[in-house]
Amino acid sequence: MPEHQLESMTVRRLIGVYNADGTVIGELAYFVGSHLGRKHCSLCDITHGLLRQKSEWQACRTELPVPFDTFHRNDQPDEVRSATENTAPVVVAQTDLNLVVLMGPDALSGCGGSVAEMTTVVDAAVIHAGLCWPPAP
Repeated sequence: MPEHQLESMTVRRLIGVYNADGTVIGELAYFVGSHLGRKHCSLCDITHGLLRQKSEWQACRTELPVPFDTFHRNDQPDEVRSATENTAPVVVAQTDLNLVVLMGPDALSGCGGSVAEMTTVVDAAVIHAGLCWPPAP
């Protein structure tokens, strides 16, 4: 396979979008709404505990072969919003050519709040999408 074609299929970054707004009011509304059963974000369940990021998530991010950046609905890049058709929560892979949706709300919910399960599903989704991870340094 030509090198340029391989580069176009290589995941350069993962991007997650929370189903919540990143403002103080948005965070408070999500916190209250989630505890009352009115709001839910399965990506939040995976990455955060009650008040902060899970230590398991922090460790996972350092072990991934690419950066994993997260955004809220209101501060996500426009190209992510367009590629996902404004879906949240979602995880996408960024390649040199485009963005590829790897996990939507149902797949994230299916992880049951597990960091390990999400990484397993992301790995499978990368393969299924015909993408690859960058070579190890």
